[in-house]
Amino acid sequence: MDFLQPTSLSEALAMKAERPDATPIQGGTDLMVDINFDRARPSATIDLNRVPELMDIEHVGSDVWVGAGVPYLRIMRELQSDAPGLCMAARTVGSPQIRARGTLGGNLGTASPAGDTLPLLVAIGATAEVASSERGRREIPVRNFIIRPRHSALESDELIVRVRVPKARGPQQFGKVGQRNAMVISIASFGLAFDLDQRAVGTGIGSAGPVILDAPEANAHVAEVFSTEGLWDSAAPLPDGVAKRFGELVGQAASPIDDVRGTARYRRHALSVLAARSLKWAWNEHRETTKGTRA
Repeated sequence: MDFLQPTSLSEALAMKAERPDATPIQGGTDLMVDINFDRARPSATIDLNRVPELMDIEHVGSDVWVGAGVPYLRIMRELQSDAPGLCMAARTVGSPQIRARGTLGGNLGTASPAGDTLPLLVAIGATAEVASSERGRREIPVRNFIIRPRHSALESDELIVRVRVPKARGPQQFGKVGQRNAMVISIASFGLAFDLDQRAVGTGIGSAGPVILDAPEANAHVAEVFSTEGLWDSAAPLPDGVAKRFGELVGQAASPIDDVRGTARYRRHALSVLAARSLKWAWNEHRETTKGTRA
């Protein structure tokens, strides 16, 4: 195995163009497991830990640009107010040691529908910026990043540079179900984001399909009820049955399978429960914030 170690983004992109077979590594929390269990034997690796451009967190207007090499621990510490849902998701990743090493770019690059941060990134409309030494930079919506499990929209000479995370415009929630509380791949996961400016709801569904899914019918249902009942302005309690119906629509939007971690039926049920709870928690947070503002 060849080991490549660039010290700048331009050098890293040049190496990737010359060696498209080379596998990027930064935190290594997924790749090293695959290597140790002989599930992967890359002919070359590109160590990105000395590329400073991948370590930045930059606030630009209504967005936060999070470098692909930023670990979950920094996200949790620095983005609590701007991306609370992403922080919730980051806290569920592995152990403290893995959160200190694992990166946002790695979660994307692994291209697993079980990636913990991805449902929330889909719910908020995040995009991944990727780059090539030949074609320059382009943005890929996170919802379109995974083509199928373990296969992404990246070209062979491209690297993930950073992720554009829209700053929160309302409450956000993330939840997942696993066989235990920590150090486990999710059986099902769900991200929810309110956009109070646009009066809209965003969703993301993980571990229940070949890619990260959303639930457009569930989103439309909540937006319509909130508009019809005047809830966006009044911040009144949720009408009976709204959260339950929202959960049912989220479960219907999933496309799960039976596997060793859970059945398709269980995944749909778990998502329905997660979604209903997330909606209630997010709306209650909005109501409390609104009361504090009006007081």
